[in-house]
Amino acid sequence: MHVDLPEKRYYGIGEVAKAFGVNTSLIRFWEKEFDVLQPKKNAKGNRKFTPQDIQNLQLIYHLVKERGFTLEGAKTHLKEEKQKALSNFEVIQKLQKVKAELLKIKEQL
Repeated sequence: MHVDLPEKRYYGIGEVAKAFGVNTSLIRFWEKEFDVLQPKKNAKGNRKFTPQDIQNLQLIYHLVKERGFTLEGAKTHLKEEKQKALSNFEVIQKLQKVKAELLKIKEQL
């Protein structure tokens, strides 16, 4: 899944949920379940996600929603094979970006 977010230091939970196409409650739930997600919270308790958090969310989304892992399976997969899963996920992302560019070129023809 390709997420279109502008280049910023921090993203609000609403824009992150909109970019992923899920509810904000799911993002909050994943934050509690996965230790790799550590958004910053301000005095009011609003969550601010960094670009690193967005990458971790993309990996979690890929494992849970696209590949069909359970939450426990995704947790163990991230703990045991994080580097391997991350490199595979990066390759998949690059290929999806190339596919999107090729589809844009095809539409312009």
